[in-house]
Amino acid sequence: MDSHRRYKTLTTLQLCRNKMGLQGAIHLANTLKDNKTITTLDIGLNEIGDQGAYYLADALRQNQALIKLNLQLNQIGAQGAEYLANSLQQNQTLTNLNLHYNQIDDEGVKYLANALQQNKTLTTLNLIHNQIGEQGAYHLANALQINQTLTTLYIAENQIGDQGAQHLANALERNQTLIILYVAKNQISDQGAQYFANALQKNQTLTRLNLKANQISDQGACHLANALLQNKTLTRLNLKWNQIGDQGACHLATALHQNKTLSFLDIRCNNMSDDGKDYLLEIREDYPRIKLIL
Repeated sequence: MDSHRRYKTLTTLQLCRNKMGLQGAIHLANTLKDNKTITTLDIGLNEIGDQGAYYLADALRQNQALIKLNLQLNQIGAQGAEYLANSLQQNQTLTNLNLHYNQIDDEGVKYLANALQQNKTLTTLNLIHNQIGEQGAYHLANALQINQTLTTLYIAENQIGDQGAQHLANALERNQTLIILYVAKNQISDQGAQYFANALQKNQTLTRLNLKANQISDQGACHLANALLQNKTLTRLNLKWNQIGDQGACHLATALHQNKTLSFLDIRCNNMSDDGKDYLLEIREDYPRIKLIL
């Protein structure tokens, strides 16, 4: 790490898959306290655990340069999330935090959500695959109703279900900053799709919604189609790997005839026959601006 102290122009440091462990995290954290040039740090897959997160979080309180921090696959649990959350209430430079594939769970998300109510710089938060359930979604939703800086939230591959979808959808009715929301693979059914559809009729900022690999069928597609008749901001919708059939495809096709803003729809790997696909293929011919992936 002494070499990094002497190297005054380094801006990006990639240490992914280096078996860093706790001791490596301690050395790196000590360097970050004084470093004024590194803006991007990737230490994914290093098994730093909660204690390693503690030392990095401590460094974030002093560091005024780091913008992007990747901590994916580091065995960080709720305790580590609490350490990072506490630092986020003081840090004024970090904009992108990646905690993909850890074990933060609902308790850890509560700490991060509380931090989001105070933090004014973080714009992107990745919580994919973190054992987050309905309660975690509830905490995030509360934060989204207050936070005015977060623009991108990845919460795919968790277990928020329809109840969690309702919490997030309610927040979207008030939130005016979130642009991208990924809730793929979250056990969301038609009921959850309806909650999001209701939110889309009021929300005026969200441009991308990813509902891939859930349990949405024709009824859910109908709710989303109705929302597209009203919504004027959503540009990308991903419904891949759901259970949408011909009826759902027909509803979506009808909505796209009137919607003027959606430019991308991925509806691959559903339950449509050739007839259902034909409804959407007509859209592709009539409105070439829309990229349809069938």
